[in-house]
Amino acid sequence: MSVKAELYIDGKWVGSDRQLVPVVNPYTGETIGQQVLATPADVEQALQSAFEAKKQIAQIPGFERAKILKHAARNLEAEKERFAGLISMELGKPLKNTLDEVSRSIETLELSGEEAKRLHGETIYGDASPRGTDAMAVTFRVPVGVVAAITPFNAPLNLICHKIGPAFAAGNSVILKPAPQTPFIAVELLKLLLKSGFPEKGINMVLGGAEIGQQIVKDDRVNVVSFTGGVMAGRNICETAGMKKVLLELGGNAATIVHEDADLQYAARLCAATGFSNSGQSCISVQRIYVHHSVAERFTEYLRKEVEQLKIGNPLSEDTDVGCMVDERAAIRVMDWIEEAIESGAELIIGGKRSGATVEPTILFNPPRDVKVVCEEVFGPVVSIIPYQTIERAIEEANRSLFGLQAGIFTNRIDLAYKVARQLEVGGVVINGTSNFRLDHWPYGGVKHSGIGREGPRYAIEEMTETKMIVLKMPTPI
Repeated sequence: MSVKAELYIDGKWVGSDRQLVPVVNPYTGETIGQQVLATPADVEQALQSAFEAKKQIAQIPGFERAKILKHAARNLEAEKERFAGLISMELGKPLKNTLDEVSRSIETLELSGEEAKRLHGETIYGDASPRGTDAMAVTFRVPVGVVAAITPFNAPLNLICHKIGPAFAAGNSVILKPAPQTPFIAVELLKLLLKSGFPEKGINMVLGGAEIGQQIVKDDRVNVVSFTGGVMAGRNICETAGMKKVLLELGGNAATIVHEDADLQYAARLCAATGFSNSGQSCISVQRIYVHHSVAERFTEYLRKEVEQLKIGNPLSEDTDVGCMVDERAAIRVMDWIEEAIESGAELIIGGKRSGATVEPTILFNPPRDVKVVCEEVFGPVVSIIPYQTIERAIEEANRSLFGLQAGIFTNRIDLAYKVARQLEVGGVVINGTSNFRLDHWPYGGVKHSGIGREGPRYAIEEMTETKMIVLKMPTPI
Protein backbone atom coordinates (compact mmCIF):
# COMPACT_ATOMS: atom_id res chain seq x y z
CA MET A 1 0.00 0.00 0.00
CA SER A 2 1.31 3.45 -0.93
CA VAL A 3 -1.11 6.33 -0.91
CA LYS A 4 -0.95 10.07 -0.42
CA ALA A 5 -3.02 12.05 2.07
CA GLU A 6 -3.77 15.43 0.55
CA LEU A 7 -5.13 18.68 1.95
CA TYR A 8 -8.72 19.75 1.29
CA ILE A 9 -9.01 23.51 0.89
CA ASP A 10 -11.83 25.63 -0.52
CA GLY A 11 -13.56 22.68 -2.13
CA LYS A 12 -10.44 21.17 -3.77
CA TRP A 13 -7.89 18.48 -2.96
CA VAL A 14 -4.41 19.97 -2.83
CA GLY A 15 -1.22 17.92 -3.03
CA SER A 16 1.33 19.16 -5.54
CA ASP A 17 4.56 21.14 -4.94
CA ARG A 18 4.49 20.61 -1.17
CA GLN A 19 6.61 18.73 1.31
CA LEU A 20 5.73 15.08 1.80
CA VAL A 21 6.41 13.04 4.93
CA PRO A 22 6.05 9.26 5.31
CA VAL A 23 3.28 7.58 7.29
CA VAL A 24 4.48 4.40 9.01
CA ASN A 25 2.62 1.30 10.16
CA PRO A 26 3.78 1.14 13.80
CA TYR A 27 3.44 -2.64 14.03
CA THR A 28 5.47 -3.58 10.94
CA GLY A 29 7.59 -0.44 10.66
CA GLU A 30 6.73 -0.26 6.97
CA THR A 31 5.94 3.00 5.18
CA ILE A 32 2.33 2.78 4.03
CA GLY A 33 2.09 6.17 2.32
CA GLN A 34 2.82 9.85 2.50
CA GLN A 35 1.02 12.94 3.69
CA VAL A 36 1.18 16.46 2.34
CA LEU A 37 2.29 19.10 4.84
CA ALA A 38 0.30 22.31 4.74
CA THR A 39 2.15 25.59 4.32
CA PRO A 40 1.19 28.75 6.22
CA ALA A 41 -0.37 29.98 2.98
CA ASP A 42 -2.49 26.80 2.80
CA VAL A 43 -3.74 27.37 6.34
CA GLU A 44 -4.56 30.98 5.55
CA GLN A 45 -6.57 29.91 2.50
CA ALA A 46 -8.40 27.27 4.52
CA LEU A 47 -9.25 29.77 7.25
CA GLN A 48 -10.59 32.28 4.73
CA SER A 49 -12.61 29.58 2.99
CA ALA A 50 -14.17 28.46 6.29
CA PHE A 51 -14.92 32.07 7.21
CA GLU A 52 -16.59 32.80 3.85
CA ALA A 53 -18.63 29.57 3.99
CA LYS A 54 -20.11 30.08 7.46
CA LYS A 55 -23.16 32.03 6.27
CA GLN A 56 -23.90 29.46 3.57
CA ILE A 57 -23.75 26.60 6.09
CA ALA A 58 -25.90 28.47 8.60
CA GLN A 59 -28.64 28.86 5.98
CA ILE A 60 -28.95 25.10 5.37
CA PRO A 61 -32.18 24.00 7.12
CA GLY A 62 -31.86 21.67 10.07
CA PHE A 63 -33.66 18.84 8.32
CA GLU A 64 -31.16 19.02 5.42
CA ARG A 65 -28.19 18.92 7.77
CA ALA A 66 -29.80 15.95 9.52
CA LYS A 67 -30.33 14.16 6.21
CA ILE A 68 -26.67 14.61 5.20
CA LEU A 69 -25.33 13.35 8.53
CA LYS A 70 -27.60 10.31 8.53
CA HIS A 71 -26.68 9.56 4.93
CA ALA A 72 -23.02 9.69 5.98
CA ALA A 73 -23.77 7.23 8.79
CA ARG A 74 -25.34 4.77 6.33
CA ASN A 75 -22.39 5.11 3.94
CA LEU A 76 -19.95 4.47 6.78
CA GLU A 77 -21.90 1.37 7.78
CA ALA A 78 -21.43 0.06 4.24
CA GLU A 79 -17.65 0.53 4.50
CA LYS A 80 -17.19 -0.54 8.10
CA GLU A 81 -14.56 -3.22 7.50
CA ARG A 82 -12.46 -1.06 5.18
CA PHE A 83 -12.38 1.85 7.62
CA ALA A 84 -11.58 -0.45 10.55
CA GLY A 85 -8.69 -2.04 8.65
CA LEU A 86 -7.27 1.35 7.76
CA ILE A 87 -7.28 2.50 11.40
CA SER A 88 -5.56 -0.73 12.47
CA MET A 89 -2.90 -0.26 9.80
CA GLU A 90 -2.20 3.39 10.68
CA LEU A 91 -2.40 3.09 14.45
CA GLY A 92 -1.67 -0.53 15.44
CA LYS A 93 -5.04 -0.74 17.18
CA PRO A 94 -6.52 -4.28 17.09
CA LEU A 95 -9.21 -4.93 14.52
CA LYS A 96 -11.79 -5.89 17.16
CA ASN A 97 -11.30 -2.42 18.70
CA THR A 98 -11.35 -0.54 15.38
CA LEU A 99 -14.55 -2.28 14.30
CA ASP A 100 -16.07 -1.03 17.55
CA GLU A 101 -14.72 2.46 16.85
CA VAL A 102 -16.36 2.52 13.42
CA SER A 103 -19.66 1.38 14.98
CA ARG A 104 -19.41 4.20 17.51
CA SER A 105 -18.62 6.67 14.72
CA ILE A 106 -21.74 5.60 12.84
CA GLU A 107 -23.74 6.17 16.01
CA THR A 108 -22.12 9.57 16.57
CA LEU A 109 -23.06 10.74 13.07
CA GLU A 110 -26.62 9.43 13.56
CA LEU A 111 -26.93 11.21 16.90
CA SER A 112 -25.58 14.43 15.41
CA GLY A 113 -28.17 14.19 12.65
CA GLU A 114 -30.95 13.82 15.19
CA GLU A 115 -29.70 16.80 17.20
CA ALA A 116 -29.67 18.99 14.08
CA LYS A 117 -33.47 19.08 14.39
CA ARG A 118 -33.50 19.86 18.12
CA LEU A 119 -31.97 23.32 18.37
CA HIS A 120 -34.66 24.50 20.75
CA GLY A 121 -34.95 27.70 22.75
CA GLU A 122 -37.54 28.93 25.22
CA THR A 123 -40.16 31.59 25.79
CA ILE A 124 -39.60 33.80 28.83
CA TYR A 125 -42.33 36.14 30.06
CA GLY A 126 -41.14 39.45 31.46
CA ASP A 127 -43.50 39.79 34.38
CA ALA A 128 -41.00 38.34 36.82
CA SER A 129 -39.86 41.96 36.89
CA PRO A 130 -42.19 44.96 37.41
CA ARG A 131 -40.52 46.53 34.38
CA GLY A 132 -41.45 43.59 32.16
CA THR A 133 -45.20 43.19 32.47
CA ASP A 134 -45.66 44.23 28.85
CA ALA A 135 -42.75 42.20 27.41
CA MET A 136 -41.72 38.66 26.54
CA ALA A 137 -38.52 37.14 25.18
CA VAL A 138 -37.87 34.23 22.85
CA THR A 139 -34.47 32.54 22.77
CA PHE A 140 -33.01 30.20 20.18
CA ARG A 141 -29.64 28.70 19.26
CA VAL A 142 -27.55 30.12 16.41
CA PRO A 143 -24.26 28.83 14.97
CA VAL A 144 -21.04 30.34 16.29
CA GLY A 145 -19.58 30.47 12.75
CA VAL A 146 -16.27 28.60 12.36
CA VAL A 147 -15.26 25.60 14.47
CA ALA A 148 -11.63 24.45 14.52
CA ALA A 149 -11.41 20.71 15.15
CA ILE A 150 -8.00 19.42 16.27
CA THR A 151 -8.02 15.67 16.87
CA PRO A 152 -5.66 13.00 18.31
CA PHE A 153 -4.43 9.65 17.01
CA ASN A 154 -5.92 7.25 19.56
CA ALA A 155 -9.53 7.30 18.25
CA PRO A 156 -8.87 8.97 14.91
CA LEU A 157 -12.28 8.34 13.36
CA ASN A 158 -14.73 8.68 16.23
CA LEU A 159 -13.16 11.80 17.70
CA ILE A 160 -13.32 13.53 14.31
CA CYS A 161 -16.99 12.56 14.11
CA HIS A 162 -17.51 13.95 17.62
CA LYS A 163 -16.33 17.35 16.38
CA ILE A 164 -17.48 17.56 12.76
CA GLY A 165 -20.90 15.98 13.46
CA PRO A 166 -22.08 18.43 16.13
CA ALA A 167 -20.40 21.41 14.45
CA PHE A 168 -22.25 20.82 11.18
CA ALA A 169 -25.48 19.85 12.95
CA ALA A 170 -25.36 23.27 14.61
CA GLY A 171 -24.84 25.04 11.27
CA ASN A 172 -21.13 25.83 11.46
CA SER A 173 -18.32 25.50 8.96
CA VAL A 174 -15.27 23.50 10.07
CA ILE A 175 -11.52 23.56 9.68
CA LEU A 176 -10.04 20.19 10.61
CA LYS A 177 -6.49 19.32 11.61
CA PRO A 178 -6.20 15.58 12.33
CA ALA A 179 -3.28 13.92 14.10
CA PRO A 180 -0.18 13.55 11.90
CA GLN A 181 0.06 9.85 12.82
CA THR A 182 -3.37 9.02 11.31
CA PRO A 183 -4.05 11.20 8.25
CA PHE A 184 -5.50 8.54 5.94
CA ILE A 185 -8.59 7.80 8.01
CA ALA A 186 -9.34 11.55 8.09
CA VAL A 187 -9.02 11.76 4.31
CA GLU A 188 -11.32 8.77 3.80
CA LEU A 189 -13.93 10.17 6.18
CA LEU A 190 -13.85 13.50 4.39
CA LYS A 191 -14.39 11.79 1.04
CA LEU A 192 -17.30 9.86 2.53
CA LEU A 193 -18.88 13.05 3.92
CA LEU A 194 -18.63 14.78 0.54
CA LYS A 195 -20.14 11.73 -1.14
CA SER A 196 -22.99 11.93 1.38
CA GLY A 197 -23.88 15.51 0.42
CA PHE A 198 -21.70 17.53 2.78
CA PRO A 199 -21.23 21.04 1.30
CA GLU A 200 -17.92 21.20 -0.56
CA LYS A 201 -16.86 24.36 1.25
CA GLY A 202 -18.40 23.41 4.57
CA ILE A 203 -15.16 21.81 5.68
CA ASN A 204 -11.46 22.44 5.11
CA MET A 205 -8.68 20.08 6.18
CA VAL A 206 -4.99 20.82 6.68
CA LEU A 207 -2.25 18.39 7.70
CA GLY A 208 0.80 19.08 9.80
CA GLY A 209 2.21 19.53 13.28
CA ALA A 210 1.83 21.93 16.19
CA GLU A 211 2.73 25.05 14.20
CA ILE A 212 -0.25 24.44 11.90
CA GLY A 213 -2.53 24.11 14.91
CA GLN A 214 -1.21 27.31 16.45
CA GLN A 215 -1.90 29.27 13.28
CA ILE A 216 -5.50 28.06 13.34
CA VAL A 217 -6.06 28.58 17.06
CA LYS A 218 -4.90 32.19 17.19
CA ASP A 219 -6.86 33.32 14.13
CA ASP A 220 -9.78 35.63 14.89
CA ARG A 221 -11.91 34.08 12.12
CA VAL A 222 -12.22 30.97 14.28
CA ASN A 223 -15.03 31.13 16.85
CA VAL A 224 -14.60 27.84 18.73
CA VAL A 225 -11.58 25.58 19.13
CA SER A 226 -12.44 21.95 19.92
CA PHE A 227 -9.28 20.06 20.87
CA THR A 228 -8.53 16.59 22.19
CA GLY A 229 -4.95 15.92 23.27
CA GLY A 230 -2.35 16.58 25.94
CA VAL A 231 -2.30 19.05 28.82
CA MET A 232 0.69 21.00 27.53
CA ALA A 233 -0.95 21.54 24.15
CA GLY A 234 -4.25 22.43 25.85
CA ARG A 235 -2.54 25.05 28.00
CA ASN A 236 -0.88 26.47 24.90
CA ILE A 237 -4.27 26.69 23.18
CA CYS A 238 -5.73 28.62 26.12
CA GLU A 239 -2.84 31.07 25.97
CA THR A 240 -3.02 31.44 22.18
CA ALA A 241 -6.75 31.44 21.45
CA GLY A 242 -7.59 34.95 22.63
CA MET A 243 -11.26 35.94 22.81
CA LYS A 244 -12.83 32.68 21.64
CA LYS A 245 -14.36 29.65 23.26
CA VAL A 246 -12.15 26.59 23.76
CA LEU A 247 -13.33 23.02 24.36
CA LEU A 248 -10.58 20.81 25.72
CA GLU A 249 -10.49 17.08 26.44
CA LEU A 250 -7.03 16.55 27.88
CA GLY A 251 -6.83 13.07 29.30
CA GLY A 252 -6.35 11.58 32.73
CA ASN A 253 -4.85 8.87 34.93
CA ALA A 254 -8.14 7.22 35.75
CA ALA A 255 -8.83 5.47 39.04
CA THR A 256 -11.05 2.46 39.61
CA ILE A 257 -11.91 1.38 43.17
CA VAL A 258 -12.57 -2.28 44.02
CA HIS A 259 -14.17 -2.55 47.46
CA GLU A 260 -14.08 -5.62 49.70
CA ASP A 261 -17.68 -6.65 48.89
CA ALA A 262 -17.25 -6.46 45.08
CA ASP A 263 -17.49 -9.37 42.66
CA LEU A 264 -13.71 -9.65 42.28
CA GLN A 265 -13.67 -11.88 39.22
CA TYR A 266 -16.10 -9.61 37.37
CA ALA A 267 -14.08 -6.54 38.32
CA ALA A 268 -10.82 -8.19 37.23
CA ARG A 269 -12.33 -9.21 33.89
CA LEU A 270 -13.48 -5.65 33.16
CA CYS A 271 -10.20 -4.12 34.34
CA ALA A 272 -8.26 -6.41 32.02
CA ALA A 273 -10.53 -5.66 29.07
CA THR A 274 -10.54 -1.89 29.56
CA GLY A 275 -7.04 -1.34 30.88
CA PHE A 276 -5.23 -2.78 27.87
CA SER A 277 -7.49 -2.17 24.87
CA ASN A 278 -5.70 0.01 22.30
CA SER A 279 -2.55 -0.63 24.38
CA GLY A 280 -3.95 1.66 27.07
CA GLN A 281 -3.98 4.63 24.70
CA SER A 282 -7.28 6.01 25.92
CA CYS A 283 -7.91 9.05 28.10
CA ILE A 284 -10.11 6.96 30.42
CA SER A 285 -8.10 3.74 30.29
CA VAL A 286 -7.89 1.96 33.65
CA GLN A 287 -4.59 3.06 35.19
CA ARG A 288 -4.85 3.16 39.01
CA ILE A 289 -6.80 0.34 40.67
CA TYR A 290 -7.39 0.93 44.38
CA VAL A 291 -8.29 -2.40 46.01
CA HIS A 292 -9.36 -3.00 49.61
CA HIS A 293 -6.42 -4.57 51.44
CA SER A 294 -8.48 -7.61 52.54
CA VAL A 295 -9.07 -8.71 48.91
CA ALA A 296 -5.99 -7.23 47.20
CA GLU A 297 -4.14 -10.54 46.92
CA ARG A 298 -7.13 -12.39 45.43
CA PHE A 299 -7.97 -9.57 43.03
CA THR A 300 -4.36 -9.40 41.85
CA GLU A 301 -4.36 -13.10 41.05
CA TYR A 302 -7.67 -12.84 39.19
CA LEU A 303 -6.39 -9.89 37.16
CA ARG A 304 -3.10 -11.68 36.39
CA LYS A 305 -5.01 -14.70 35.02
CA GLU A 306 -7.23 -12.45 32.87
CA VAL A 307 -4.22 -10.62 31.44
CA GLU A 308 -2.44 -13.91 30.68
CA GLN A 309 -5.31 -14.76 28.35
CA LEU A 310 -4.96 -11.58 26.28
CA LYS A 311 -3.48 -12.28 22.84
CA ILE A 312 -0.72 -9.92 21.73
CA GLY A 313 -0.07 -9.73 18.01
CA ASN A 314 -0.84 -8.34 14.58
CA PRO A 315 -3.54 -5.64 14.86
CA LEU A 316 -5.08 -6.90 11.61
CA SER A 317 -5.75 -10.36 13.09
CA GLU A 318 -9.33 -10.77 14.25
CA ASP A 319 -8.35 -12.53 17.48
CA THR A 320 -5.71 -10.02 18.61
CA ASP A 321 -6.52 -8.27 21.90
CA VAL A 322 -3.43 -6.06 22.23
CA GLY A 323 -1.59 -4.60 19.25
CA CYS A 324 1.12 -1.99 19.50
CA MET A 325 1.52 1.59 20.57
CA VAL A 326 1.47 4.50 18.13
CA ASP A 327 5.26 4.38 17.67
CA GLU A 328 8.42 2.96 19.21
CA ARG A 329 9.26 6.21 20.96
CA ALA A 330 6.01 6.01 22.95
CA ALA A 331 6.76 2.38 23.84
CA ILE A 332 10.26 3.28 25.09
CA ARG A 333 8.81 6.02 27.30
CA VAL A 334 6.32 3.60 28.87
CA MET A 335 9.11 1.10 29.56
CA ASP A 336 11.11 3.86 31.28
CA TRP A 337 8.12 4.57 33.54
CA ILE A 338 7.70 0.87 34.36
CA GLU A 339 11.37 0.57 35.27
CA GLU A 340 11.17 3.70 37.44
CA ALA A 341 8.25 2.20 39.37
CA ILE A 342 10.04 -1.13 39.91
CA GLU A 343 13.24 0.58 41.03
CA SER A 344 11.13 2.60 43.50
CA GLY A 345 9.63 -0.50 45.09
CA ALA A 346 6.71 -1.64 42.92
CA GLU A 347 6.30 -5.39 42.37
CA LEU A 348 6.06 -6.55 38.76
CA ILE A 349 3.18 -9.05 38.54
CA ILE A 350 3.21 -9.63 34.78
CA GLY A 351 4.52 -7.99 31.60
CA GLY A 352 7.21 -5.35 31.63
CA LYS A 353 8.74 -6.27 28.26
CA ARG A 354 8.90 -4.51 24.89
CA SER A 355 9.35 -5.52 21.26
CA GLY A 356 9.49 -2.59 18.88
CA ALA A 357 6.37 -0.51 19.44
CA THR A 358 4.65 -3.31 21.36
CA VAL A 359 4.65 -3.24 25.18
CA GLU A 360 3.33 -6.31 26.96
CA PRO A 361 0.29 -5.72 29.18
CA THR A 362 1.85 -4.89 32.54
CA ILE A 363 0.54 -5.09 36.11
CA LEU A 364 2.42 -3.37 38.92
CA PHE A 365 1.60 -3.93 42.59
CA ASN A 366 1.77 -1.13 45.15
CA PRO A 367 4.00 1.42 43.39
CA PRO A 368 4.85 4.56 45.41
CA ARG A 369 2.30 7.34 44.99
CA ASP A 370 4.86 9.77 43.49
CA VAL A 371 6.10 7.64 40.54
CA LYS A 372 4.94 8.52 37.05
CA VAL A 373 2.72 5.44 36.54
CA VAL A 374 0.59 6.70 39.44
CA CYS A 375 0.66 10.48 39.31
CA GLU A 376 0.89 11.11 35.54
CA GLU A 377 -0.94 9.77 32.48
CA VAL A 378 0.72 6.55 31.30
CA PHE A 379 -1.20 6.32 28.01
CA GLY A 380 0.12 2.79 27.67
CA PRO A 381 -0.68 -0.81 28.69
CA VAL A 382 0.14 -0.45 32.39
CA VAL A 383 -2.15 -0.74 35.42
CA SER A 384 -1.14 -0.37 39.06
CA ILE A 385 -2.88 -2.16 41.95
CA ILE A 386 -2.75 -0.08 45.14
CA PRO A 387 -4.22 -1.50 48.38
CA TYR A 388 -6.22 0.72 50.75
CA GLN A 389 -7.48 0.36 54.32
CA THR A 390 -10.61 2.55 54.31
CA ILE A 391 -12.89 3.88 51.59
CA GLU A 392 -12.12 7.41 52.74
CA ARG A 393 -8.46 6.73 52.03
CA ALA A 394 -9.28 5.33 48.59
CA ILE A 395 -11.27 8.45 47.72
CA GLU A 396 -8.46 10.68 48.98
CA GLU A 397 -5.85 8.85 46.89
CA ALA A 398 -8.07 8.76 43.79
CA ASN A 399 -8.54 12.53 44.09
CA ARG A 400 -4.81 13.07 44.60
CA SER A 401 -4.35 13.86 40.93
CA LEU A 402 -4.12 16.84 38.62
CA PHE A 403 -6.62 15.04 36.39
CA GLY A 404 -10.33 14.37 36.84
CA LEU A 405 -11.91 12.73 33.81
CA GLN A 406 -13.68 9.50 34.83
CA ALA A 407 -13.51 6.89 37.58
CA GLY A 408 -15.08 3.54 38.44
CA ILE A 409 -16.25 1.87 41.67
CA PHE A 410 -17.06 -1.81 42.22
CA THR A 411 -19.27 -2.47 45.26
CA ASN A 412 -22.61 -4.08 46.10
CA ARG A 413 -23.49 -1.33 48.59
CA ILE A 414 -25.55 1.38 46.93
CA ASP A 415 -24.96 3.82 49.80
CA LEU A 416 -21.19 3.38 49.47
CA ALA A 417 -21.38 3.71 45.69
CA TYR A 418 -23.17 7.06 45.92
CA LYS A 419 -20.84 8.29 48.64
CA VAL A 420 -17.84 7.58 46.40
CA ALA A 421 -19.56 9.00 43.32
CA ARG A 422 -20.35 12.26 45.10
CA GLN A 423 -16.86 12.71 46.53
CA LEU A 424 -14.69 11.76 43.55
CA GLU A 425 -13.44 14.88 41.73
CA VAL A 426 -14.14 13.74 38.17
CA GLY A 427 -16.49 14.44 35.29
CA GLY A 428 -18.08 10.98 35.41
CA VAL A 429 -18.29 7.98 37.77
CA VAL A 430 -19.21 4.46 36.63
CA ILE A 431 -20.78 2.32 39.37
CA ASN A 432 -19.93 -1.38 39.02
CA GLY A 433 -17.79 -0.63 36.00
CA THR A 434 -14.35 0.74 35.29
CA SER A 435 -13.38 4.27 34.35
CA ASN A 436 -13.21 3.18 30.71
CA PHE A 437 -16.89 3.17 29.76
CA ARG A 438 -18.46 5.78 27.52
CA LEU A 439 -21.60 5.99 25.42
CA ASP A 440 -21.49 8.56 22.67
CA HIS A 441 -24.74 10.35 23.53
CA TRP A 442 -23.70 11.00 27.15
CA PRO A 443 -21.91 14.17 28.31
CA TYR A 444 -18.20 13.34 28.33
CA GLY A 445 -15.49 15.51 29.81
CA GLY A 446 -13.58 16.24 32.96
CA VAL A 447 -12.48 18.68 35.62
CA LYS A 448 -9.10 20.01 36.71
CA HIS A 449 -6.44 19.30 34.07
CA SER A 450 -8.75 16.90 32.23
CA GLY A 451 -10.35 19.71 30.31
CA ILE A 452 -13.08 22.25 29.68
CA GLY A 453 -16.53 21.55 28.25
CA ARG A 454 -18.32 18.35 27.29
CA GLU A 455 -18.49 16.08 24.25
CA GLY A 456 -21.51 14.11 23.08
CA PRO A 457 -23.51 15.60 20.16
CA ARG A 458 -26.21 17.29 22.25
CA TYR A 459 -23.69 18.79 24.68
CA ALA A 460 -21.12 19.75 22.06
CA ILE A 461 -23.82 21.56 20.09
CA GLU A 462 -24.58 23.68 23.15
CA GLU A 463 -20.92 24.72 23.13
CA MET A 464 -20.90 25.31 19.36
CA THR A 465 -23.92 27.60 19.31
CA GLU A 466 -24.82 30.91 20.92
CA THR A 467 -28.09 31.90 22.57
CA LYS A 468 -29.87 34.66 20.67
CA MET A 469 -32.80 36.52 22.18
CA ILE A 470 -35.66 38.41 20.56
CA VAL A 471 -37.75 40.67 22.83
CA LEU A 472 -41.34 41.56 22.04
CA LYS A 473 -42.69 44.68 23.75
CA MET A 474 -46.50 44.84 23.84
CA PRO A 475 -48.04 48.17 22.81
CA THR A 476 -49.27 50.15 25.81
CA PRO A 477 -53.06 50.56 25.61
CA ILE A 478 -54.19 54.15 25.02
